[in-house]
Amino acid sequence: MAKDIWIGDVQNGDYDGQEVELKGWIKRTRGSNKIRFVVLRDSTGIIQCVAKRDVVGDDAFEAIASALIESSLIVRGRVNVDERSEGGHELVVSGVEIVGSVDPERPFPITESAMKAADGGETEFLLDNRHLYLRTSRMTTMLKMRSSVFGAIHSYFRDLDFVEYQAPNFVAGAVEGGSTLFEVPYFGRKAYLTQSWQLYAEAAMPALERLYTIAPSFRAEKSRTRRHLTEFWHAEMEIAWATNEEVMNHGEGVVRHIASTLLDERSDELDSLGRDLELVARYADSPFPRMRYDEAIEILQGKDVDVEWGQDLDYSKEKILTQDFDVPHFLTHYPKIAKPFYHRVDPDDDKYVLCHDLLAPEGYGEIIGGGERTWSEQEILARLEEEGTPKDAYQFYIDTRSYGGVPHGGFGLGVDRVCSWLSGADHIREVIPFPRDSRRVTP
Repeated sequence: MAKDIWIGDVQNGDYDGQEVELKGWIKRTRGSNKIRFVVLRDSTGIIQCVAKRDVVGDDAFEAIASALIESSLIVRGRVNVDERSEGGHELVVSGVEIVGSVDPERPFPITESAMKAADGGETEFLLDNRHLYLRTSRMTTMLKMRSSVFGAIHSYFRDLDFVEYQAPNFVAGAVEGGSTLFEVPYFGRKAYLTQSWQLYAEAAMPALERLYTIAPSFRAEKSRTRRHLTEFWHAEMEIAWATNEEVMNHGEGVVRHIASTLLDERSDELDSLGRDLELVARYADSPFPRMRYDEAIEILQGKDVDVEWGQDLDYSKEKILTQDFDVPHFLTHYPKIAKPFYHRVDPDDDKYVLCHDLLAPEGYGEIIGGGERTWSEQEILARLEEEGTPKDAYQFYIDTRSYGGVPHGGFGLGVDRVCSWLSGADHIREVIPFPRDSRRVTP
């Protein structure tokens, strides 16, 4: 039952004039009592199949005529070049086998009218039927692009001899704000779903020196924006002996590599989404400027934005700040009061920490957060005390500084946000198979 020939290969001209067997699902169907036109899809493309009653026989013709959208079937026939057909080819059917039929009492619910309603903002129906919506051409395109993004991240780090490393999802304390922790019962104790791989990566840093992961992270944020998910995919790296500038160079490198990979592997998919390929090429080729936090505050205040020095910049401010960007920009040197204890204080000015955010243009905002880590035992204890953070949950983290601590740094990249930005999606849930937010945990 193995699949030998793909529709994409047929549309590429590999089988012109040949008899082939195609396996797939019905995307559209129409016709009369004598001829049926079935658009067959598989994961690689679509092709029109033409079935005539006097060729295939009454039984086969009735079977294909009664088959509903998303029925699965095996079709045999000859490949014809036909410029009028989508893709430039059609299949003249000689035989058909219905593999999985669709019950007429429960037809496939994702119709064109449902898609049009979603365009108007009525998306709950499609989210409720996400397990079926994945079959649409738009979602198939997004999932293929997502696969290329993940592959690009792996190849970037592996080509530089980074080691892939995994950390636990059950943790005892916060990396980001405690208010965004998911608390879970854990055999009579409290545990939390991880917000980041970082603290456990730092434990392995003295062993591996260059390490990375791609893994889910969890944030109990009630924000219902086009940028937030409660479960999202995080690409994170940690590197020994690195400065904030060196960590930024890797952040820029991986993002540009992702953009370049999408152009190489998924230009047709980007084009089908209406994405400007020249814009994506600019992100792949242009250097990313650096801007200090203080400069960003001056720009925002010059635009009459209500913001004070020392505040972290939320999405509303990032969006305004990036309106004038034509490529991603790094925002560096946040005030110490705006960042958690693990960010290293700038030795030249202790009001600041050696950190960075990478802000994407077109209103997409932050896609990377990172910087140098507080690496000496004395400094980490002082920072925890400043914040009033209990030490018990972080004793293992303190120990990593007690036994041969070294300067190091890293970042976390929101993979779903990068997918959303580079595909030009209106909402982050468009680029993940089963999105999770504060109101949805099914299907």
